[in-house]
Amino acid sequence: MQDEIIKNCIVTLDYTVTDPDGSVIDDGRQPLVYLHGGYDGIFPKLEEALHGKKVGENLKIKLQPEEAFGDYDEQLVAVEDADMFPEDAEIGMVFERVSDAGEVLYRVTEIADGKIVVDGNHPLAGVALFFDMTVTGVRPATAEEVAHEHVHGEEGCHPPMSGERIVH
Repeated sequence: MQDEIIKNCIVTLDYTVTDPDGSVIDDGRQPLVYLHGGYDGIFPKLEEALHGKKVGENLKIKLQPEEAFGDYDEQLVAVEDADMFPEDAEIGMVFERVSDAGEVLYRVTEIADGKIVVDGNHPLAGVALFFDMTVTGVRPATAEEVAHEHVHGEEGCHPPMSGERIVH
């Protein structure tokens, strides 16, 4: 049985994430399971800190904004005429825009007086994050998981875990 985190192993973590004020960003209700070894399943600084750790070890790590979701970029905020959007546009809706910089997802953050404010920053851009993680499982990855560069479920090949999990 493998218990040390090395390249091409599947790691299971219990974790919580808080902001600098101690507010919970992610309560980690579901464990995080990822393929270790540079496959972008977790932030690089976290993966580096976890390398060589064993089941049962606990780590507390702070990520600066540039190590997580980046600095907040005011240029990714725009005020648009409401007639450029569907009539049912509401705060929280997400729209995709393609430009020379690539594809950016914009969230509607405000609607007032015939104008809509959209923001292309990740909701956690500009926020330092504090991770409290405990390694709860380590196993060798299957050849198929390594080839596909993500964890597979018990039923076989599944895409990486979905949802608003911030560590993806």
